[in-house]
Amino acid sequence: MSISLFSEFTIRRHANAKSFQKGEAYYDVGAVISVTQRGKKMFQAEVEGSEAKIYHVNINLNDDGLTLGRCTCPYHLEGWCKHIVATMLVCVRQPEIIEHRPSLEELLNRLDHIQTQKLLRELVAEHPQILEAIDQQVSWMTNPISVGKPAKSEITIDIVPFCQQVRQILRDGVRDLEYGCEEDPITEDLLKLVNIAVDYCERGEGHNAIAILAAITATCVEKWDEVAEYGAENHEIVQELNYAWSEAILSTELNPEEKVDIQVNLETWQNEWNADFSMSLEALYQDWDEPALIQVLMGNITPRGIWTGKAPEFADHLALIRLKILERQERYQEYLYLAEAEGQVQHYLAMLGRLGKVDEAMQAAQTQMKRMEQAFALAKTLAEQGKLNQALEIAKTGLNLPGTCQFELGIWTSDLAEKLGDNPANLLATKAILQIQPSLADYQKIKTLAGEDWENEKLDLLKILRTYKGWGSEAAKVDIFLDEGLIDDAIKIVSELDAYHSDLIHKVMTAAIPHNPGWVIANARRRADLIMDASKAQYYSDAVDWLKQAKAAYLASGRKADWVKYREKLTLVHGRKRKLMGLLKERGLG
Repeated sequence: MSISLFSEFTIRRHANAKSFQKGEAYYDVGAVISVTQRGKKMFQAEVEGSEAKIYHVNINLNDDGLTLGRCTCPYHLEGWCKHIVATMLVCVRQPEIIEHRPSLEELLNRLDHIQTQKLLRELVAEHPQILEAIDQQVSWMTNPISVGKPAKSEITIDIVPFCQQVRQILRDGVRDLEYGCEEDPITEDLLKLVNIAVDYCERGEGHNAIAILAAITATCVEKWDEVAEYGAENHEIVQELNYAWSEAILSTELNPEEKVDIQVNLETWQNEWNADFSMSLEALYQDWDEPALIQVLMGNITPRGIWTGKAPEFADHLALIRLKILERQERYQEYLYLAEAEGQVQHYLAMLGRLGKVDEAMQAAQTQMKRMEQAFALAKTLAEQGKLNQALEIAKTGLNLPGTCQFELGIWTSDLAEKLGDNPANLLATKAILQIQPSLADYQKIKTLAGEDWENEKLDLLKILRTYKGWGSEAAKVDIFLDEGLIDDAIKIVSELDAYHSDLIHKVMTAAIPHNPGWVIANARRRADLIMDASKAQYYSDAVDWLKQAKAAYLASGRKADWVKYREKLTLVHGRKRKLMGLLKERGLG
């Protein structure tokens, strides 16, 4: 996929509303320090975050679209983080500043076998910590994961490299914390190791997965005091380990002795690490032999699902893990029974769609679909099955349901409606987008789609915009209000904004001079006086920019004498500030 074909619309698809807003703000202030393109598919960037911390972004593209976007920041929510968004905006809006460099393959192709070995030796000498990673990779490459089911209790993985990597991660974490790092320097790297265990589990190597998890957990428990002294918390990594242990236990045929060993270990780690492995222990206890679970998988569904008593807090998470395993094993009917019994409506409806049971899915959606996330999942599944009209109907219904994915669902629905030529659906979806993230482009799109009904639509939209308080929406609302000639509305937005939004404030001042010169004069003078009175010489240029707006407003309103009087006062009060006086003269305000 050429970066020239990568649009801002695509960026908005991959980021939630808040990340896009923050990413655009980062782009506007020039937080993206550099962008490098490696070959045709890889983009790397350095982005300055809060407190001048540098984050590293990696983007990989292929002919079909983006396959991977990663950042070293601790963001773990849905979609891209603000640093990836800012990087992609640079790629779209300023492709000329991208530095082009060879890809890894091109670099390695320049070397022969001996040169490649020399390169690795020199890299290890300079960065000794990568030797353990190379050791682990070589072990995996020379002992590949078997796709078939292994012998019942066979463990073929060497766990020593995992223990070593955990120790190294914790040592590096201590060093970062000693230097005052405020971000979590540990969890992300530990999660990469946990995900390796999950990968083994998904390929039928359950005993190897358990061995890896045991190595990670035991080493963390043994060494955690070293990082706990600096305030490091184990909540997130314990949660992910709990999920991974549950999946590994439920994916592996364990004999009674193995179950006892795992139970003893989990209970010991739980006590020593102040951790919560209750879901893993419940998975170990129930396995797939729990009588109530067996009944559900046979289609005998009761309101309590698989729980004879009160369901625990982790019931939904455990159900999702079981569903993942059933799907992997292609036990689709049992999947449907369990999803229905456990109230996993989103997964139940989506699976019906994937199995081609479209009529059944549409009928079930009428009574079971309660949130837009459920609608979104079903709509995407139906679209993948080629049932575009049914997908659009479900998506439209979803836009009227409660949920947290309105922006993403709106974009997806608008795109599908445009493809199908359904203007009313496109209008509904674009209005949903505007309610979450206003933009002049979407406002004008609604105007086109509304046609003769535009005036009625406009009244509703303006009411929404005047009450919308979303972060980072000031520029979009100003653009819309100025486009409509609603200067007073634009003035209300910028009157109390700080200097960070100076470009936006200047934009409104310029538009407001013919309409409300008094506000421009008062606001510009106030901002300039704050700088001059405080003798902030580094900001004198900004003060002069505000004074230029004030002068323009004075002259446009026929108050030249008042400007002259104010200018004389400035000389009297600030005449000794040579830098300020020089800037005033230089910019025609002398």
